[in-house]
Amino acid sequence: KNYGRAVYECLRGGLDFTKDDENVNSQPFMRWRDRFLFVAEALFKAQSETGEIKGHYLNATAGTCEEMMKRAVFARELGAPIVMHDYLTGGFTANTSLAHYCRDNGLLLHIHRAMHAVIDRQR
Repeated sequence: KNYGRAVYECLRGGLDFTKDDENVNSQPFMRWRDRFLFVAEALFKAQSETGEIKGHYLNATAGTCEEMMKRAVFARELGAPIVMHDYLTGGFTANTSLAHYCRDNGLLLHIHRAMHAVIDRQR
């Protein structure tokens, strides 16, 4: 609930977009389904109060491709406009599957590159 409240305050306060941290997945203190529900509520409340289009990048990255798709489908069912995926953690096949789903279902897809700096770091 606190996370949803923070998203609401940011969007209501003037931001157009907010996003999950790339490391926010489904920890015991913030399960993905609860987070998606609270964020969707915050998003639509801020939109109705401001009359502006708002967005939030919901992190759909998961341990399996099936779980990732389940999260993306749930985000779409909630009416969320954007999902996010960490392509290095999720893998290229999962990324391509999610890209096809998003394109076919009118979702925006943000590809995050967590761990990229570790791989590319010059020493």
